[in-house]
Amino acid sequence: MGGGAATGDGMGHEKEMKMTMHMTFFWGENVEILFSGWPGDRGFGMYLLALLFVLAISALTDFLSTVSRRRCGGMAAVLHAVRMGLAYLVMLAVMSFNGGVLGAAVAGHALGFLLSRSLLLRRAESNHADDIGSAGASQLPPSKTISSRS
Repeated sequence: MGGGAATGDGMGHEKEMKMTMHMTFFWGENVEILFSGWPGDRGFGMYLLALLFVLAISALTDFLSTVSRRRCGGMAAVLHAVRMGLAYLVMLAVMSFNGGVLGAAVAGHALGFLLSRSLLLRRAESNHADDIGSAGASQLPPSKTISSRS
């Protein structure tokens, strides 16, 4: 959908602004994500930076999702609110209908999932090893003392 909108300074100086809003997925680096004019037509480097930003937000969203389920403390509501805010930002970024942004969001969620699960697995393994070490010492049969009189 393309259209024009008249803007002005209130003094009769008006100019025509072209706005394009994609309603289907497209590929290209000239896209606006989250903020007006960002990254826009500032080049491929800024587009890659924007994709990296979306990837990081979606990875953090998924990581916080896993962490907030495992730790139920006084910060659970705050973590949930932050996670939901980040999730909405990712959703709005994907609504730019850019294929690269969608790919970055999916890759970020996968990365966040992998990082959070590997962290939880390492923590569970270390807790299991600690449990075995402390339980193992207490579950050993009492040792027999060897007397020197035998």
